[in-house]
Amino acid sequence: METSNPASPVPPTSVTVPKNDKRTITGWAFFDWANSAYALVITVAIFPGYFLELTNDTLNVFGLRMSDSTLYAWSIALAYLVIAALSPLLSGIADYGGKKKVFLRFFTTLGALACISLMFFTSMQTLWVGVTGFILATVGFAGGIVFYNSFLPLIATEDRYDDVSAKGFSYGFVGSVILLIANLIIIMNYEWFGFPDGLRAVPTAFVMVGLWWIGFAQIPLRRLPDDMTPTTRENLLTKGYQEIKKVWRIVRGDSNTLAFLFAFFCYNAGVQAVLFLASTFAEKELHFNTQKLIFLVLILQIVAIGGAWASAKLSGKKGNKFSIMIMLLIWTGICITGYFVETGLDFYLLAAAVGLVMGGIQSLSRATYAKLLPENTPDTASFFSFYDVMDKVSTVAGTFVFGFVENLTGGMRNSVAALAVFFVLSLIVLVTVKIKRMSSNASTVSIN
Repeated sequence: METSNPASPVPPTSVTVPKNDKRTITGWAFFDWANSAYALVITVAIFPGYFLELTNDTLNVFGLRMSDSTLYAWSIALAYLVIAALSPLLSGIADYGGKKKVFLRFFTTLGALACISLMFFTSMQTLWVGVTGFILATVGFAGGIVFYNSFLPLIATEDRYDDVSAKGFSYGFVGSVILLIANLIIIMNYEWFGFPDGLRAVPTAFVMVGLWWIGFAQIPLRRLPDDMTPTTRENLLTKGYQEIKKVWRIVRGDSNTLAFLFAFFCYNAGVQAVLFLASTFAEKELHFNTQKLIFLVLILQIVAIGGAWASAKLSGKKGNKFSIMIMLLIWTGICITGYFVETGLDFYLLAAAVGLVMGGIQSLSRATYAKLLPENTPDTASFFSFYDVMDKVSTVAGTFVFGFVENLTGGMRNSVAALAVFFVLSLIVLVTVKIKRMSSNASTVSIN
């Protein structure tokens, strides 16, 4: 890392807390419990089918003719493009200006309120409400994760990254499944709650998710280390850009980290496209209704709970690189199989395979990147912002390519098959990456 200019103010750090404190780590994991409800219930299980049900099959958007599923995919891409543009600035300011929790609270509030606003999307006449609310809620979700991730090196030692990261994902899976089951009960038994049909009952899920999100987020907001008052506010906006540029200069000079980030970009594009758009595929290609979509996601999530922990155990025995490569082979097989899937049963089995690897690859990616950070760096938010920019831009790439291929060829199966290219490229690059393996007492390091 470059030597700081002695004349420059020292970046503030969070209030010191003992690392590996059980209460703090549990509080951190509860943020996943809170916001994963949006990722699961809204973006995967309920909103895609609801969106396609309310909208015309073919739409004209700003003079461009497209399918409703393409509009949905590109709405995701736009949301992640916005947060990709904002997160470097915000994370640099958060690290230099000592505002991790401030921004964590802001994006949580934005996302939860925007999610609740989706209750007003009830027809084609209010399509703008659905698209705008969905984009803003997704920005809130993605923006909060930037700052959530940046707390990991502050609350855990390096040898605990894999386990702590997996704990966060597992909390997210369990919490979101609980809320999804509650939503399923309401939608399936709509007459108990005074609704004329299941479709009219769906907006209750938007309200419940928003309240769940902002409510449970108060636990990590109280338990995580408090921000310290910055030593100066001089040129804070400029400093945000400077911090990101500094991270890029460091990463650019480290071919190993650069190779991992390129591999991550490729496979994350495929992973996120599958996770965001699997429900639209099931609805359009296999004619799943809302209830079948919810059952589909329940299977996926239940399997994912064990998958996150299994990936951590495999990593402990064989290393992060080996574990990620095994999962990439499975992801490649998922995309190829997805092109040929014909029945509901086939797709349920495919969803179980996705669940097995979806949490594990995200958890290990975050932990692996943490291991590649320069030792004893205080600028965790800036480094995780860079990682998060890769995450968001790759999500833009994956969802845009998915929508583009569908619009070009007229079929979502071709889009699924095209995603396999992302996983094959990442496998080729990941072979060259060397990743540290820490022993349980963090005193022994090996390379794989």
